[in-house]
Order: sequence, then structure tokens, then C-alpha cells
Amino acid sequence: MRKIFAIPALALAVSLASCGGSETKTTAASSADSTTQEPASTTTETVPGIENVELSNTLKIEGNDQMKYDKDLFRVKAGEPVELTMKNVGTMPKESMGHNVVILKSGVDIPTFGGEAAAAASSEYIPKSSLSSIVAHTKLLGPGEEEKITFTLEKGVYTFLCSFPGHYGVMQGKIVAE
Repeated sequence: MRKIFAIPALALAVSLASCGGSETKTTAASSADSTTQEPASTTTETVPGIENVELSNTLKIEGNDQMKYDKDLFRVKAGEPVELTMKNVGTMPKESMGHNVVILKSGVDIPTFGGEAAAAASSEYIPKSSLSSIVAHTKLLGPGEEEKITFTLEKGVYTFLCSFPGHYGVMQGKIVAE
């Protein structure tokens, strides 16, 4: 009886292994195609929707208990002071749902920064090892708290995010300085 079941099981294993090989080749070809297309998009640095955003160096942003900013795209004039006001409009305690805004220099690896930030509880999730990657940041804000910061950006595209553990994946946006 065991021999009868062994033959179909072996045939199934062989057929699955041979199917997996063709998928791997297709995936490899797809990733090779995407790597050849990436350099063209990174050299132009276009941000979709930026043409619809008003140019202003006075920015207001809110974070809430749903781990969202109310705005994710800003347009500012490069070389002039930018005033950003961040408010936490949520009601959950700072220890479980605190928010901040961290403006990163261009080219910073977001997942790496997020991992370092998550380990920096003693400094309100601003990693001392990554200070050279940060343009400016607010303090970690609890419910109803707000803070105003001022900074200047050179021409370019900057990512901003919340560095509270787990938030950076959904709480982020772009500032385009032109």
C-alpha cells in the first residue's frame, strides 16, 4: 500500500519542482527588466502631483491615532527658511501613539533609518547614529501637543516621516524644494 502512495507523491514533487524553476526564470527576467528602467526614473526626480501643490514655506501637518498625516506633499522655496508646525490630533497616550516629523536628507535608506529609530526609545526615537541623515525634526508629541520648527532646504526632494516604531511605513511624505 505504501508503494502505491509513494509513486504519486514522487511524481507530484517532481512536477512542482519543475514548475518552480520556470517561475524563478520569469521572476529573474522581470527584476532584470525593472533594474534597467530604474536609473531613468531616479535621474529626473519627479514627484507626482507636485504641480497641484501650492508653494509655501509655512507648513502645517497633523498626525492622528490612525497613524496618518493629514498631508503628504509640500512644495517650498529652496534656500529660504521653512516653518513647519506639527500637531498630534490623536487621543491615545504618547507612549503608544506618539508622533513626530523627521525630515531626512536625500538618499537616506528609509527602512534602515526606521529600524535604527525604533531602537532609540531613550532619545524619543531620534537615533543618534543617524543624526547626519536628518535635516530637522520635531520632538515626540502626545495627544493635543504641537511644536513649530524652522529649517532651510537646498533644492531637492526630501522624505519626511514619523520615527515612532512602526509608523514610518505609513506616516511619510515628500517636501519638494525648488
